[in-house]
Amino acid sequence: MYFKRKIEEKIRTQFDNEQAIIVTGMRRSGKTTLLRKLYNDLSNNKVWFDFENPLDVKQFEDIDYNDIYQNIINVGRLDEHRRIYVFVDEVQFFPEISKIVKYLIDHYKIKFILTGSASYYLKNLFPESLAGRKILFELFPLDFEEFLTFRQADVRTFKKLQRKTAIKEVEYELFDKLYEEFLTWGGFPRVVLEKDVQQKELLLKDIFSSYFQKEILALADYKKNAKVRDLILLLAPRVGSQLDLVKISQELQITRTTVYSYLSFLQATYFIHLLSPFSKSVDREVSGMQKIYFCDNGILKIMANLNDGQFLENAIYNQLHHHGQLNYYRTKNGGEIDFIVDKKQAYEVKTTATPSDVVNLNRKTATLKLINGYLISKNWLPNFEQTILGQFI
Repeated sequence: MYFKRKIEEKIRTQFDNEQAIIVTGMRRSGKTTLLRKLYNDLSNNKVWFDFENPLDVKQFEDIDYNDIYQNIINVGRLDEHRRIYVFVDEVQFFPEISKIVKYLIDHYKIKFILTGSASYYLKNLFPESLAGRKILFELFPLDFEEFLTFRQADVRTFKKLQRKTAIKEVEYELFDKLYEEFLTWGGFPRVVLEKDVQQKELLLKDIFSSYFQKEILALADYKKNAKVRDLILLLAPRVGSQLDLVKISQELQITRTTVYSYLSFLQATYFIHLLSPFSKSVDREVSGMQKIYFCDNGILKIMANLNDGQFLENAIYNQLHHHGQLNYYRTKNGGEIDFIVDKKQAYEVKTTATPSDVVNLNRKTATLKLINGYLISKNWLPNFEQTILGQFI
């Protein structure tokens, strides 16, 4: 059974223009499934290529790009007098593809819909020469609403409750157990659909193995791959914490420059997210200690023993980062705001929020001259102002 992703309709709106559509994101987040759905919904004049298949890559290896166009026509038995739709999965395995796409878009009536799992390589594959000729979409693991869709829960009721300012305890309990499951196992589609706990763990281990083999080993060309693995294992227990690159480099016995290179790669391939501190000064924002978050709670679960607060904060980060630029704020005496969105709204994450938390948050938001602030509480509590339940973000 196919379950619709939120991004699907946004992609469909771009089918009638000439620009290439590129869908990127973390490996196993559902890109190929989404691409197949879009492909199957087209009645004709379409063709599919998978660049993990060397036979498909062969069709794009001719020196003359016009010959490549003829290969596409012949393989798909397409009518070249009408617009043709070319779907290509896993484009990061063929660096020449950007030049081919540019040439064919400029010379033929052709629409490309492409996927690739590593943004690091897609940025290099599709440089500024393709400016105006591509539209990039990012597909992440499921958010909680999509999770409910995949579990065939009552999404309509969920959306109604999202719009309410006061949630009754009985309403909270409608989705509480599902949210606990989401916090524990994350949002990778196959993991969400799997009911058996042991199989969930095996799937998550396979997702990590696939990422390590196909992104780090196959694409990154690092000489010390074991150090990248060790860095990931070192980062997992630190989720939601500031990163001290000096200490990390000492623990791994590698240079700070190397640590930074590894972190940049892990972020560019969607495995981790680095959160910069809030500042009115861009220079201070860039130079300050960053906090670490992971792409998915399930991945975290198989790598580290974390407390409930860490799982909650990581999930909230992944829910909020779609809403705008995120930063965090920390004072010298330890006061902190977990997330600031677009330098305007503050969010502080609590397992169980209290009225005093609201007072403290308001004091910090006033100091920073932010528009407003909200507490995000995992557990239900008698409603008071400025509090949002985590599941209803």
